[in-house]
Amino acid sequence: MIGGLIIMGGLGALVGIGLAVASKVFYVYVDPKIEAVNEALPGANCGGCGYPGCSSNAAAIVAGESSPSSCVAGGPDVAVEIAEIMGVKIEVREPDIAMPGCKYGFQDADVRYIYEGVNDCRAAMLLDGGSKICPIGCLGLGTCVKACPFGALSMGTDNLPVVNPGLCTGCGTCERVCPKHIITLSSNSRRFNHEYTTDECSAPCQRACPAGIDIPAYIKKISEGKYLEAVRIIKESNPFPLVCGRICVQPCELECRRNLVDEPVAINNLKRFAADYAMKSGQRVQAPRAPETGKRFAVIGGGAEGLTAAYFLNRLGHDSTVYEAASEPGGILRSGIPENRLPRDVLDWEIDDILNAGVQIITRQKLGKDYSIESLLKDNFSAVFIATGGWDTQLVEKDRDRSLRPLPGVQLLIDFILDRREGKGERPGENVMIIGGGNAALEAARTTIKEGAKNVYMVFRQSRDDAPISNGEIRRAEEEGIQFCFQSAVTKMTGEGNRLTNVELAGISTEGKLKGEPELKPVDILLTGTGRFPELIYVPRGTSDEDETLQEPIQWETFNPYAGPFAEQDIGIFRPGEVTSDYRAVVEAIGAGRRASSSIQQYLNGMSVEAPENMIRKHTRVLSLDKLEPVSELPRQEMPHLSLEEQLNDPCLEIAVGYSEEQAIKESKRCLQCGLICYRRVDEGEMH
Repeated sequence: MIGGLIIMGGLGALVGIGLAVASKVFYVYVDPKIEAVNEALPGANCGGCGYPGCSSNAAAIVAGESSPSSCVAGGPDVAVEIAEIMGVKIEVREPDIAMPGCKYGFQDADVRYIYEGVNDCRAAMLLDGGSKICPIGCLGLGTCVKACPFGALSMGTDNLPVVNPGLCTGCGTCERVCPKHIITLSSNSRRFNHEYTTDECSAPCQRACPAGIDIPAYIKKISEGKYLEAVRIIKESNPFPLVCGRICVQPCELECRRNLVDEPVAINNLKRFAADYAMKSGQRVQAPRAPETGKRFAVIGGGAEGLTAAYFLNRLGHDSTVYEAASEPGGILRSGIPENRLPRDVLDWEIDDILNAGVQIITRQKLGKDYSIESLLKDNFSAVFIATGGWDTQLVEKDRDRSLRPLPGVQLLIDFILDRREGKGERPGENVMIIGGGNAALEAARTTIKEGAKNVYMVFRQSRDDAPISNGEIRRAEEEGIQFCFQSAVTKMTGEGNRLTNVELAGISTEGKLKGEPELKPVDILLTGTGRFPELIYVPRGTSDEDETLQEPIQWETFNPYAGPFAEQDIGIFRPGEVTSDYRAVVEAIGAGRRASSSIQQYLNGMSVEAPENMIRKHTRVLSLDKLEPVSELPRQEMPHLSLEEQLNDPCLEIAVGYSEEQAIKESKRCLQCGLICYRRVDEGEMH
């Protein structure tokens, strides 16, 4: 018996030793933080976070590869609990929602490929690109519906996915499984910043609109009698529907597909009708606002561009303040357009909308006199955007003081020349740079050399042979010490306080792209020959998230808003093809203002400030068509006008009266709701 006990004891000790060794050999360390995060997660293993399960997401959160708020099934309470475990702070995040981006199901395609036994979009993509000849059309097999972990998607009767906003969590599963990227995540801010690209369905009118308005969407709402909703869609891209509805040059209508049948849809008149309806009803419609960020931005100039930039910065969650030199905002819209085309009460209503959104406007404050870029940056503005208007704005400033230096080290070439001819003006610094201007610029360059400048640079976007100065003049100027920089553009300025110190100069290829590395040149004064100040965004340098104190004097640098779809080049300031005037096309100024706000947002998020790589440009070739059938002719609704007698009795009355509701409904039904190569095929009887 004793022997048996000894044997059993020995076996037990042996097993214990073996288990101890095994525990050491096969021991897996579990990070207590990962364990705590995993316990906080709901355990749904839905995959909405992009990871195969909650435990994988927990490990990714602790590794810093996933956000504490990445769990879409758990909601904000779970995010807060995980943030406490991680020792970080959760910021309020704007919710995402899935947005289908196709207008017509495969059953409406002229040519379609149906594969027996294939019931997955990803498989269909491997077979001649799917069921439609449209390169981006929905395949209609519902892979996104089957993949959605929350049952937020269904297939509609038109064989397109339908999103239930109440169930959609913005997890992105549908976006990840869609092989054609027809369904994508979106948010209010993404729509504000949206640019039309080659990989999405867009109509010819949308691509032609400088403001980027979703024209078919708002016209469809008008046809349904949802006029305020139409205004809300417009205001996602353009805060001036009343103004544009009266004075827009209507490039969208030139591209309207109904031109292939009869006359273009009266897009602008419909915009005016919806905006007039909202104003007459007394209901103010605003685009939604993103969560508050606490960031402050200043916009210099209260014209269409500046007010638009301030409005969208506000909608993106920031505080924005507009500084206007005149007694009232509006710029050329107020001072240069007759009241019988743009009544002042209409303009005031629109500007009041911007004020009601939360934008602050300070009038009778002139840059360079009452405040400076330096003083604004000292006042903790995160950025300052210059939107002082084009050459026409300069012309209407009757009391313009040429002695003012609004931008550090920047002066209009015309002011410099006039000062010298009148025996006025301060001597330039040692380093002078002149952008454009032709022979006038050459005159200024020679003057600065006579006044003691050591380095004088003349910058042209053109090549030496294409420059607006003859080769003989260039050679003589070079002998006098003037340095020429051909096929170059200014991309950045840096300085301190109210002083310019350096200018970054980049080479431009024949295709209008960046060539080589930019070169930094010391510059004290920059003269611009365009007759207007450049659209620049000033930001402080030398700060970090840990230390937000600003040096004295303030160190600053500039960057440019990214190039819009109508710019002929991407590089530098004064890009050819971009808006130079509020009056020439207010809708172009509005588009430029929205892109400025998007550029500031990109900079704020640490992103490279540039347009989408596949943005549709003025000369981008986009799939389209040149024939419509069957589409019957239907006359365009004529805009009612005051009689000649009524106009003579009161010249201030608005000449164009505006559509009636009946006219607006009839005109909206003329819209074909186009896509790339798709459109609504209707006859005259169906349109009535």
